[in-house]
Amino acid sequence: MGGDFKFRRASLDDLEAIVTLILQDALAQEREAPLDNGILDQRYREAFHKIDADENQYLMVVDYAKEVIGTCHLTLIPSLTFKGSTRLQIEAVRVSQKHRGKKIGAKMMEFALDYAKKKGASIVQLTTNKERPEAIKFYEKQGFKVTHEGMKLYL
Repeated sequence: MGGDFKFRRASLDDLEAIVTLILQDALAQEREAPLDNGILDQRYREAFHKIDADENQYLMVVDYAKEVIGTCHLTLIPSLTFKGSTRLQIEAVRVSQKHRGKKIGAKMMEFALDYAKKKGASIVQLTTNKERPEAIKFYEKQGFKVTHEGMKLYL
């Protein structure tokens, strides 16, 4: 694959490719509803515009040969804990099925950590579903430690 891929801020033109990557995840099949008569659901566009307008959010894509092959969503969170530190939350990490195993995910994590440092974050955090043991192994390989038990309440 070489180094012919680049990391950049997502544009609205990337949205369908990002949603397609999200849908490659088996767990997403249960909760996503991307198309309405072949048209991308408006809620994705609205969410994209909110993310794009927020200076504490960075929706990143990995571009390879004019194709979006990876994505992740980075959010800076100011905090009163840890002496008023800033955290970076990493979410929605996806790499195209046909490009997995090529160290793209590791490069994305490298990008995210560099971004966190540049923005003055002192903690980087993420969650992953317990039904994804391969993801947990991947994040541990990147230096992350399982330190907390996460909880969610769907409304």
